[in-house]
Amino acid sequence: MPFPEFTRPSPNCDATVPHEQLGVVFHHTVISFDETIALMTDPARQVSYHCVIAPDGTRCTLVPDAHVAWHAGVSSFRGRAGCNAFLLGLSFAGDTYAAPLTAAQLASALEWLAPRWFRHGWTIDGMTDHRQVAPGRKDDLNPVEWDRLRAALVARFG
Repeated sequence: MPFPEFTRPSPNCDATVPHEQLGVVFHHTVISFDETIALMTDPARQVSYHCVIAPDGTRCTLVPDAHVAWHAGVSSFRGRAGCNAFLLGLSFAGDTYAAPLTAAQLASALEWLAPRWFRHGWTIDGMTDHRQVAPGRKDDLNPVEWDRLRAALVARFG
């Protein structure tokens, strides 16, 4: 059975430039699911994800895939700067250093990824986390949780 999903549009995005959708940057929010939605929909904050996943697996879409969400900041992936323009931002509510990702969060992420994975022909090489695209500036995900997520991605998508 699919996980519940709803939309709360965030103004914190750029709809004027098409998003390339070459892969995903995974994040954690540190704060709760509801607090994250409130922060991401506040125009004064100028930050957003494409989607955030609650501990129970519920998903909130904040920015359509076709738009550029402001999630990675100063970042670089595989020699290319500005990850916001080409990698979608998917975040897990909570702090992966304080508590591991829940089974529901992992399953919901795989469910969210599946249609995109096949539509765009993604590979594991297009998946990363905020820590890796902004080293020294960001520390999410906890490396242990990144390894769990990556193993789940490999098991599901090869």
